[in-house]
Amino acid sequence: MLIRYVRMTFQEDKVEEFLKVFESSREQIRAMHGCLYLELMRDVNQPSVFMTHSHWVSEDDLNNYRDSELFKSVWAKTKPLFADKPLAFSVESVVVV
Repeated sequence: MLIRYVRMTFQEDKVEEFLKVFESSREQIRAMHGCLYLELMRDVNQPSVFMTHSHWVSEDDLNNYRDSELFKSVWAKTKPLFADKPLAFSVESVVVV
């Protein structure tokens, strides 16, 4: 299983617009083949900083989503709202306690 984190910093006046984009696309993202889990989190001290946390069966499944028309559409709406370059990390669990 692949775990993906994407940290995004938005322009303060664009946060509500981002939340609408996420709300309108989250079920479609979650329904993508290989997506096991999707969560949106918000920094408690920086309200314009968000992070998505998703689980994918494989890196191929994540890449298929990233190559999809859905991703291209969501990204086209999200990218202009950023205040800083997003940071993305793909990880796998090593130890679970």
